Amino acid sequence: MDQITVMTWLRETTVANVPLLNICIAIAAALLAYLAMTLALSFVVKRLAALSERTHTSADNMLVEVLSGTRRSLIALVALLIGIGLLDLPGRWSGRVNQLWFVVLVLQLALWANRIISIGLRRYSQRQAPADTQALSAAATLMSWGLRTLVWTVVLLAMLSNMGVNITAFIASLGVGGIAVALAAQSVLGDLFASVSIALDKPFEVGDFIVSGNVVGSIENVGVKTTRIRSLGGEQIVIANTELLKLTVSNYKRMRERRIVFSFGITLDASAAQAQAVADAVKRVIQQSERVRFDRAHFKAFGSHSLDYEAVYIVLSPEYNVYMDEQQRINLALIREFETLGVSLAIPARRVHLVEPAETADERTDDSAAATGNTTAAAPATS
Repeated sequence: MDQITVMTWLRETTVANVPLLNICIAIAAALLAYLAMTLALSFVVKRLAALSERTHTSADNMLVEVLSGTRRSLIALVALLIGIGLLDLPGRWSGRVNQLWFVVLVLQLALWANRIISIGLRRYSQRQAPADTQALSAAATLMSWGLRTLVWTVVLLAMLSNMGVNITAFIASLGVGGIAVALAAQSVLGDLFASVSIALDKPFEVGDFIVSGNVVGSIENVGVKTTRIRSLGGEQIVIANTELLKLTVSNYKRMRERRIVFSFGITLDASAAQAQAVADAVKRVIQQSERVRFDRAHFKAFGSHSLDYEAVYIVLSPEYNVYMDEQQRINLALIREFETLGVSLAIPARRVHLVEPAETADERTDDSAAATGNTTAAAPATS
């Protein structure tokens, strides 16, 4: 009788015109739904984690991370909506519940998308950044901000549209405002997209030694708007990303080897045997080092004051100091070889002929007339 009395009391007692018994059933259903969804999610995550350990792809690992970030609060809200769905609600409240279903699902999808963006950018930064730093590059930060803004903008518009708000005018206003902002900040946006281009195309990276126009130095930082370069003189050069990409950039850090061409000349009084011996000496001197590879050495031409030679060799290291060390070694060795062969390096010489300018006919006539006049004037004095 007590149970029957309790059941009768639950049926007859109402809250907002809803029997208390139905409310209890809805609460029990919500609790069971929450427990079932939580256990199912945990089971799926564990199975996927075990599967990802046996595979070498990154997709299953990303899926595990994404599902692990599912919000328990949203699961509880879904369970509550399931319980509310069991109640006999008026039509107005039923429509609100349907809108809440849409909001919850869109929010969870947005959170999953946000987590996918974070994971993708983290892996991108780990692949691109040096091993001793975890900082995201300027491009990664810009892409993160842009993608997240796009996701949450779409979510907000979808929610407003589901709630019956006319978003056409709102979207048009956003478009006009976006165009106005883009025109006002054209140079800034140009540098922003230039930084993204630098990050994706990678014409240079931090630490690279570049030559671009009149700028010579090492890259210190690639920012969102500017790139900072430390010049050979020690000062820091700040140049806009857009301007830097307009110029031709020579990246010496990515050189695998250097091709060196150098020329010299010996005096014209060298014999044919000596001329041949000089070319052989150049080859022999270059081949004495393992850090260089000989290419060619030739008696190239008869100069105005010398016998001209041209030699080519490859430095097997991109380091500039290595090249200078080898060139110095070659120069000193060639001086010793020339002393042994009895030849001398040609020294450019010029001959200057000094010629006294010839007198013109008018000047000679004037001089003769002057001389005659002086003689005539002096005659009376003599007599």
